[in-house]
Amino acid sequence: MNPAQLLSVGFLILIGIGTLLLMLPFATKDRHHLSFLDALFEATSAVCVTGLVVVDTQSTFTVFGQIVLMVLIQVGGLGFMTIGVLIAIMLGKNIGLKGRLMIQESLNQLSVEGMVRLVKFVAGFTIIAETIGTLILTIRWSSDFGFPRSLYYGIFHSVSAFNNAGFDLMGEFRSVTEYAGDFTVIMTLSTLLIIGGIGYFVVLDMKRNRSLKKLSLHTKLVLMMTLILNFLGTVFIFALEFDNPGTLAHLPLKDKLLGAYFHGVVPRTAGFNSLNIGELTLGSQLVTMLLMFIGGGSGGTAGGIKVTTFVLIFLAVRGLIKEEDEVSLMGRSIPKDLIVKAFTITVYSIGFIFFILFILSITESAPLNILLFEVISAYGTVGMSMGLTPELSATGKGVIAFMMFAGRVGPITIAFALARRK
Repeated sequence: MNPAQLLSVGFLILIGIGTLLLMLPFATKDRHHLSFLDALFEATSAVCVTGLVVVDTQSTFTVFGQIVLMVLIQVGGLGFMTIGVLIAIMLGKNIGLKGRLMIQESLNQLSVEGMVRLVKFVAGFTIIAETIGTLILTIRWSSDFGFPRSLYYGIFHSVSAFNNAGFDLMGEFRSVTEYAGDFTVIMTLSTLLIIGGIGYFVVLDMKRNRSLKKLSLHTKLVLMMTLILNFLGTVFIFALEFDNPGTLAHLPLKDKLLGAYFHGVVPRTAGFNSLNIGELTLGSQLVTMLLMFIGGGSGGTAGGIKVTTFVLIFLAVRGLIKEEDEVSLMGRSIPKDLIVKAFTITVYSIGFIFFILFILSITESAPLNILLFEVISAYGTVGMSMGLTPELSATGKGVIAFMMFAGRVGPITIAFALARRK
């Protein structure tokens, strides 16, 4: 099999293992195992670092079940190939060309050069980032839950945030709404998910090149678009929800700003929410869906079509309107094959989303805006929901589970995996 096929099959095997583990009687608190479909949905959501859930994580799963979810999130976020290469390195084995091609496909890189070094960096950086997040959250929650539980919560939520998964242990599908005005919790989670979402290559490039001028065009583009989208998301949510009694209206100004910032950041990466998603205005729903569709940086744990794809589409359209011969950015011309790839990914994604939306419009009874929100959230591996996920029919659960898998592995990767090619 080619790398794309192996990548797809690997994720399926990982989902299958997770499904079986979550169906064990001692994985759930009532000792009655989950149905196959519910376990499959939860495992898919964890492996694909999405965060959509059909059962409440805290009240349904035992510590064993929660740890299974956390391991699936970690392996799914890093990529099973990254884990496999790390094990091979520890065993003293050499990584051949096929293994490097797999890493390249898994981390969405353009070249096989330096893949082993990148894997080592990814592992080390992940450990450091999640450890720091764990320490901060443990200290903050120690007064609320006591030390053992706050440490466990700190580990779980740091892993979930850094890998952009959005799973939480707060119970009753509340996510972190009770911490909407808590600066420590909000800033820790948002920082972890931003760092995990911009992509490992960007972080490595920043580590190697401390000067802004020396950074690659890709890194500059991702950082610039992350700042712009986070700022615009915050401004739009603050303005649209300021007087909404279901979200920000009852909060003091400081907490309104913090809540708007968190909701402006989260849709592009992870499915945590500090505001009641079901109470958002239609304008905020549209802004959220657009951010979920765009997603984060390439090679990270975020989903969506990626900010680089979005910018290339924008530049290509602008160039077409201005009748320019080539697309350029920051004084550099963009190869036409990248423009074609960006258009292909975008058109493929839009078509895929509307096809799934059509199916759900037949099988589910929810309004169209709620269905569209659910579909884009699944495809962007975001995990936000307006309350529809637990109410999905059996067909709906299966369709959304497939959508999460497609969003994580990528429709283009799936197309290549199914196609016969030399």
